[in-house]
Amino acid sequence: MSEHTLKFFGDELTQLKAEVTRMGGLVEAQVSDSVECVARRDVGLAQIIVGRDVKIDELQKEIERKAIRMIALRQPVAQDLRRTVSALKMAWNLERTGDQAKNIAKRALVLAEAEPLTPLTRAIERMGKLVVSHLKEALDAYTNSELERGLAIWSADEDVDEHYNSLFRELLTYMMSDPRTISPCAHLLFIGKNLERIGDHATNIAEILHYEMTGEDIHGDRPRRLGADGDHFHGDDR
Repeated sequence: MSEHTLKFFGDELTQLKAEVTRMGGLVEAQVSDSVECVARRDVGLAQIIVGRDVKIDELQKEIERKAIRMIALRQPVAQDLRRTVSALKMAWNLERTGDQAKNIAKRALVLAEAEPLTPLTRAIERMGKLVVSHLKEALDAYTNSELERGLAIWSADEDVDEHYNSLFRELLTYMMSDPRTISPCAHLLFIGKNLERIGDHATNIAEILHYEMTGEDIHGDRPRRLGADGDHFHGDDR
C-alpha cells in the first residue's frame, strides 16, 4: 500500500471506532435509564427507551456494513484486522445490551401497574447501578485503549453475580410468604437476569479490547460462580 492509502485506511479505522464509541454512549444511556424507570415507576421514560432501541439497531447494522466493506476492500492484517473485527464484535455486544435494556423497560411498564415492592425495587436499583458502572468502565477502557482498566472489569464480574444471587433469594422469600407477589416478583427476577447479562456484555467488551491490543485471548477462566437459579455465570449465552 502507498503511504496515502495507509493513511486513508487509518482514518477509516479511526472513524469506525468513533461510531462504535457513539453507539456505546447511546447504549450506556439506555441501560442507565432502564434502571431509573424501574426505580421511579416512570412509564413515560420506559416508553421512550423502547422507542430508542430502533436507533441502536440501525447503528449496529451500519457499523457491520462498514467493517465488512473495509475487510473486503482493504484486506487488513495484524492489528488493523483486529481493530476492524473488534468493531464488529463491539457493535454486536452493544446491540444485545440495548435489547436487554429494552426488555427491562417493557417489564417496568407492567410493574408500574402493580403494587410497589419498594425493598425489592431498591435491590434492583443497587444491582443496576453496579452494572451501569461496569459497562461505563468497559466502554471507557475500549475508547481510550486502556488495557488494565478493561482487565479490572473482567476480574470484577463476580460482583454482579453476587448481587443477582442475593436478589434471587430475596425474591423467593417474598413469593413464598405471599403468593400475591409472585407475578411482580417474576418480572423483577427477569429484570435481574437482564442486568446480569448486561454485566456479561461488559465483560465481553473487556475481552474484545484485550484481543484487539494483544492479539491474544485473556488467559485463565472468566470469573464465575453457580447462580442461585442453577445457572453458571460466564460468557454470553444469549
